[in-house]
Amino acid sequence: MDPAVASEPPRDGEDPSSCVACSASDDAYIWVSERWRVRATDGPTGLPMVLILEARSHLDLGDLPNLLAAELGVMTVRLERAIRSLDEVAQVHVNRWGDGAAHLHLWFLGRPAGQLQLRGPFLAMWDEILEPVPEAQWRSNLAHIAAWLEEFGGTAQVAPPRIEWHAPSTFARITAIEDPAVDATLGAGLAVDGAAPEAADSEATGGSDAGTPTPSAPHAAAPTDASSSATDAAAADASGDGHISTVKEADNPDWTTVDYDESDDTKASAEVTEGGPNPDFASDDSETVSVRIPSQAKRPREERVGR
Repeated sequence: MDPAVASEPPRDGEDPSSCVACSASDDAYIWVSERWRVRATDGPTGLPMVLILEARSHLDLGDLPNLLAAELGVMTVRLERAIRSLDEVAQVHVNRWGDGAAHLHLWFLGRPAGQLQLRGPFLAMWDEILEPVPEAQWRSNLAHIAAWLEEFGGTAQVAPPRIEWHAPSTFARITAIEDPAVDATLGAGLAVDGAAPEAADSEATGGSDAGTPTPSAPHAAAPTDASSSATDAAAADASGDGHISTVKEADNPDWTTVDYDESDDTKASAEVTEGGPNPDFASDDSETVSVRIPSQAKRPREERVGR
């Protein structure tokens, strides 16, 4: 052991003008209040959560007035509960060493659940040995704790990470249709390949009433390959006169996506009632909205010929 020194060296921040904690902005913390602030490490470490509670005033533990001393107890319990609410944390170790910095700061270390080897006073050492936890999970936990603390006052400085949404399926364009009578077509049932419903369906149900709309016949036939499909789609989009196009979902043949031009308000209001606009299937064109409807082959017979 090294021999004892004659006098203790000064700690970091003994002079408030050189104190790092005093000069840090609130943006460096995950939660702040009028008298307390909570900050995290610069990045994820080996433990699920490591946080530091600091007094906003430049005071050490023994310098706290009675008001702050009482609040320190409340903040200690509140932050311990917030960290222990994480599923991956079994216990929370609360430490105050005070040898490094003069500004009051308490360490809160979450011990991983089930890791009994990490029990005891050496948890801080394990934090430097273990593999860092995933950053996405770490940031999500920070937002959770900040929101927990905000429920009792103060302001959370971090927000939950953005959810990465993925398309539910892929699409293969089949054909583009231009038909001024599309309102009646959608009301009676739009065929997947643009063809009118077979007459056999009508005969099987005893025919349709005189007032029942029937699908229009002059629909374009399905292209034979992907290249002609893309050509037809481009031509329809270029026309800009309220075109309608159907898109069959490759992974779900029971559904068909119908695109309509929003510039035609009357047509849009009629078409949107078929299945409702679905934002997951919206077109890149700001003038076009997609509507998912059941494919003709899977729709009830009475619906295809009209009620």
